[in-house]
Amino acid sequence: MIALVAAASVRAQAPVGPTPAESEDSRRARAAELRAIYWKSSGEWPAPWVDEGVDWRELGRLPAAPAPADNPTTPEKVELGKKLFFDPRLSGSGQLSCASCHDPDLGWADGRTTAFGHRREPLRRNSPTIMNLAHMPAIFWDGRAGSLEDQAREVILNPSEMSATPDSVVRELSAVPEYRDSFRAVFGSEDVDLDMIAKAVAAFERSIVGGRSAFDKFLGGDRDAMSDEAILGLDLFRRKARCMNCHHGPAFSDGQFHDLGLSYYGRELEDLGRYRVTALPEDVGRFRTPGLRNVAATGPYMHNGLFELTGVLNMYNAGMATLKRKPEQADDPLFPTKSPHLKPLGLDKRELADLKAFLESLTEPKRRVRAPALPGLTAHPAPTPTDPAPEGRIR
Repeated sequence: MIALVAAASVRAQAPVGPTPAESEDSRRARAAELRAIYWKSSGEWPAPWVDEGVDWRELGRLPAAPAPADNPTTPEKVELGKKLFFDPRLSGSGQLSCASCHDPDLGWADGRTTAFGHRREPLRRNSPTIMNLAHMPAIFWDGRAGSLEDQAREVILNPSEMSATPDSVVRELSAVPEYRDSFRAVFGSEDVDLDMIAKAVAAFERSIVGGRSAFDKFLGGDRDAMSDEAILGLDLFRRKARCMNCHHGPAFSDGQFHDLGLSYYGRELEDLGRYRVTALPEDVGRFRTPGLRNVAATGPYMHNGLFELTGVLNMYNAGMATLKRKPEQADDPLFPTKSPHLKPLGLDKRELADLKAFLESLTEPKRRVRAPALPGLTAHPAPTPTDPAPEGRIR
């Protein structure tokens, strides 16, 4: 039987896992035993393998997304925010919308290594998904925004991203009678301003939440929703693979900032991360822990978008990269220090595959989101079969 160890002794317990020559029958029996364990209330689950001082929370189903007191969520505000989210008039060029980098068909990310901004300028960081972002205490890879309202405002005004100004956005939207009516219905005034726009966009983003994955179905009572591989991976995630040090709670994130050894300090792709916000030397190379819900649908990964899921797991298994000081960096006070939570794990290929299967069990079912009709923008009707196709259009 698999030992259920007490929290006080969990770090000293020998790894629970397959023997080098585990048979298929033994593996199936082990999966069945773990399924029975994780079928119980989470309060009866084995203690996770976390380092001393980690204030972890148990995995579980997502609660309702919180909204700030000064921006309560209403259906009308969410609908207005959805239109604004897809509207390119929020950008200085009139060609970019929030959905350009957060595409619902791509897991509310964009599938690129790094995003394109104003005038197709390549940005330095990967576009993270906005799904479940309402559950994060800080937004952006470096945490520079403390709310979805701040995030929306900053992206709209950032010269490298949507490159608009408060005046240009207000002028564009105020010229549309339907928008003025919507703002009056939602905010009590048709005098549009950037604060209202940010609040509406944030309200829509708070509506983009998960909770329908195989893992959620398992927790909700469907004992067979997760495969044997995913059940084995769940146990690895919580214990031997040490993922719960940073990826815990219903959102699978501690909301904190960690250095994974990927700052490329002193090299071409250098990114100092959280340090650019706080100016604290200890924050050099630290980035926000992303949530892992729907992770298999939102690659590529890490702040620089350079990695695929299998590669990320291999790197964690190796304990991630460790930067070495060059002679000229011997006394550099900003030289980054990798998180102490990162250690070689010793997972074999089958365990890595099981861990990946668990992460894939966090995938949300596909839901096609049709872009809304935007007020004041006339759609061009599709040509009839007898009409000549407009130049450059492929039928």
